[in-house]
Amino acid sequence: MAGIIEKLGNTDRRIIFILIALSVIVPILFNLILPNPVGAEPSRDLFEYVDALQEGSNVLVSFDYDPSTMPELQPMAEAVVLHLFKKNINVVGMALWPQGASLGQDAMSKMADSLGKVQYEDWCNLGYKTGGGVMIVRLGSSMSAVFPADKDNVPWSEIPMLRNITDLESFSLIISLSAGDPGIIAWVMMAGDRFGVPVGGGCTAVSAPTLYTYLQTGQMVGMLGGLKGAADYETLVGIEGGQAVRGMAPQSVAHLVIMLFIVIGNVAYFSQKKKGGAR
Repeated sequence: MAGIIEKLGNTDRRIIFILIALSVIVPILFNLILPNPVGAEPSRDLFEYVDALQEGSNVLVSFDYDPSTMPELQPMAEAVVLHLFKKNINVVGMALWPQGASLGQDAMSKMADSLGKVQYEDWCNLGYKTGGGVMIVRLGSSMSAVFPADKDNVPWSEIPMLRNITDLESFSLIISLSAGDPGIIAWVMMAGDRFGVPVGGGCTAVSAPTLYTYLQTGQMVGMLGGLKGAADYETLVGIEGGQAVRGMAPQSVAHLVIMLFIVIGNVAYFSQKKKGGAR
């Protein structure tokens, strides 16, 4: 047995690379979908907060990311927007990142088409505006002063759903889907702490650990972390075989293969050391 472990520990790295590649490719080819149970997690907290909003409420969704993080954040955006539309909540989109406005447009128009929602009556996209936290503070005083027109240059005064919106306090919730700065933290500090508007969000997996503090202090109502968070929200909303749920299978299998080789490598190392073979 020890000999087998030692041989596995000396496996050619090219074989390891091939096995990892196969662990990603095979689940995709066979459309493998793994169970995705959702426990008492920040993703459920966000879902339940949205689910408790009254019909006709206004929610601001800020698409603060670019194409490099689409695999994690775009499924998140679609699931969140779909949930808002199902609840008959008015969705106002915007972006703190230049390319986020177009990505948000894709998500909102796709979900709107699936439910028959009408642009400018049920949803609109204000587009991108530079300024980060400073601009958010200005939104707290006057939305129309910062966005005199939407992404397609339709004047604020000509958009029916914006008639009852004046500033950030007109919103029941702000959701930032963020790949970095400016993003969730700016919304928490400027919109949440300063104007008292509830803030939730979604972020890449690598950013999630830095944001848990805001959940613990109650400065965020919930959070979606990485592909798992997106898959959780798809499950809660009832999206069958969504992008994130399908993406979890190759990611999970690849992680298992990597962990297996880490265990084998450590066992082989200590086995050789015990025999005096390691220096």
